[in-house]
Amino acid sequence: MDPYKAAGVDVAAADEYVGTIADAVTASWGTNVVGGFGGFAAGLTIPSGYTNPILMMSTDGVGTKLEIARLMGDYSTVGTDLVAMCVDDLAAVGARAIGFTDYLAVGKLDPSRERTIVESIASACAGIGCALLGGETAEHPGVVASNHVDLAGAALGIVEAGKQITGEAIQPGDQIIGIASPNVRSNGFSLIRKIVDDLDELFPGSDRSIGSVLLEPSIIYTPAALALADAGLAVGFAHVTGGGLPGNAGRPLPNGLSARIDTGNWPRPPIFDWLAERGRIALEAMYGAFNMGIGFLIFARPEVADRVFETVSAFDLQAYGIGTIEENSELVQLL
Repeated sequence: MDPYKAAGVDVAAADEYVGTIADAVTASWGTNVVGGFGGFAAGLTIPSGYTNPILMMSTDGVGTKLEIARLMGDYSTVGTDLVAMCVDDLAAVGARAIGFTDYLAVGKLDPSRERTIVESIASACAGIGCALLGGETAEHPGVVASNHVDLAGAALGIVEAGKQITGEAIQPGDQIIGIASPNVRSNGFSLIRKIVDDLDELFPGSDRSIGSVLLEPSIIYTPAALALADAGLAVGFAHVTGGGLPGNAGRPLPNGLSARIDTGNWPRPPIFDWLAERGRIALEAMYGAFNMGIGFLIFARPEVADRVFETVSAFDLQAYGIGTIEENSELVQLL
């Protein structure tokens, strides 16, 4: 027997698996991809229309939502979560994602599971015009449990110099507009796993299990955000991820400014109230762990707010006016 296989790494099986994902991966490629599938590296030519392009990078993971996927035996949505976490960070500074790579660590190769994950990543990339250029699927016996996975990715973005959305232009009186998130996306799952002990339990008022509700994929806000950036309608963005609104709404603000947010200005998805009640968690703590129904923030001048709402609506997304910018030493105020 092959000693490497006996040690837990099946190279032949891995090679066979790689061949099964080629079509899904290359389906995300455009004419600007340089190189072929299975090479040591792949690249991209700079898209037309840029005079002085800046390349930007973002790296993220899915976190412990993967444990919910494992317990439910459903990995069909986690690739979308991964892409959303990375490309929406790029969009938050006005950069368009053009390339993506993934890293999948497994205890023991499960070709069907791994193919499901990669196909989900490739589909999400293709949906926003971003090429899945490659990735790594690594067997780590003795380090990763045999039926566990960890998943991370990196996105390459591009923006014209001088057109980054930095937040430096945000000023008192600017409006804060939030784009709705109908679910928990990919943050707060370590807390969720402390709260939920039966993923098969039916969610109240639904014929769906708690597990399936928790596995709903993240919305990818990139297309709407870039449309706003291209139209010059936003002076700042914030991607609401780990830390919720308190941890993210203030990140683009200039010194001395505060985001004053009225939490009664949007409907809170039922999953958050259920989690708060089941876990006996105070609302303040919930806002610090979860998005609470707002996944992406737009900072805009009051006179263009109507156009912001119209633009977001064109992407079948719901936006709410949730606050204003004021001078205050408290970076984020939740009312």
